[in-house]
Amino acid sequence: MEYQLFCLLLACLPLILAQEIANATMVIDGGKAIAETDENFICATIDWWPHNKCNYNQCPWGYSSAMNLNLSHPLLANAIQAFSNLRIRIGGSLQDQVLYDVPSLKSPCHPFWKMSGGLFGFSTGCLRLKRWDALNHLFQRTGAIVTFGLNALYGRQKSKNGAWVGPWDSSNTRDFIKYTISKGYNIESWEFGNELSGSGVGAHVDAVQYGEDIIKLKGIIDQLYEKSNSKPSILAPGGFYDQNWYTKLLQVTGAGVVNALTHHIYNLGAGNDPNLVSKIMDPNYLSKIEVTFRWSSRNHSTLWSLGLLLGLENLVVLITMVAISFPTPSLTAFGT
Repeated sequence: MEYQLFCLLLACLPLILAQEIANATMVIDGGKAIAETDENFICATIDWWPHNKCNYNQCPWGYSSAMNLNLSHPLLANAIQAFSNLRIRIGGSLQDQVLYDVPSLKSPCHPFWKMSGGLFGFSTGCLRLKRWDALNHLFQRTGAIVTFGLNALYGRQKSKNGAWVGPWDSSNTRDFIKYTISKGYNIESWEFGNELSGSGVGAHVDAVQYGEDIIKLKGIIDQLYEKSNSKPSILAPGGFYDQNWYTKLLQVTGAGVVNALTHHIYNLGAGNDPNLVSKIMDPNYLSKIEVTFRWSSRNHSTLWSLGLLLGLENLVVLITMVAISFPTPSLTAFGT
């Protein structure tokens, strides 16, 4: 192996020497910080997709969602603890279809199923409180920092142009948060909706209406957490960047409502793109997102929620794949 590597280096040497070499001077102004990265910047998403969600003739999600993930699998706990204070976001495309099984829920509590005409081809689904308890026990045991994505479409109606209109019905969310507080579960932040900004993905909400509704959410959190030692942050909108939409949102909410803006980046395109690898390896292509970051850094304190369509942000999918390959894993497989 060493001999083959040495030969490879020798073979490449003429190409290396043939490159033009020029002197350059780099000046770095270290007197002012332009941004700070929180030490808990590593994030994994536990999504809502059921096992029969398929794309590109593949059904990769398996049993990795918040509804059906094996929470007692040792690989899962070890993976979370290995990162030390890993931020886990529960959310994704179907989060605006999730109902919470609180006593005031007026509809049956059932899992997602495929439904023609449904958002992303699925019906609404329901998170049972027993499952919510189990998820939080995992988070408490592993020291995870939890961000939970709330259903921001509840009570709205889909219009003919694809926009979801009408005020947000906060009753189901309010009772869910109230239950969460009563159980002593520590939610670091609540995020309002998933990819509803601008023209949206599957659904979108007008920025003014969205802003008014997030003010309502702020009031609910202030009231319910009034006697708590700490109060979670409000994140929004968890969607694609549209400057006019974002600007209008912040004009409506004003200061002190949204604690951090969240933005999704899918600049690599679809997972079946034959040019995907070249895009990943091309710094010029990846740097195109710089304009968005520059605008945000000038105007807002921003928590960027980065996602690749490949699903690389989804830790539990990786764990599921490993568990399938190694059905009897070592307890230290993902140890520190």
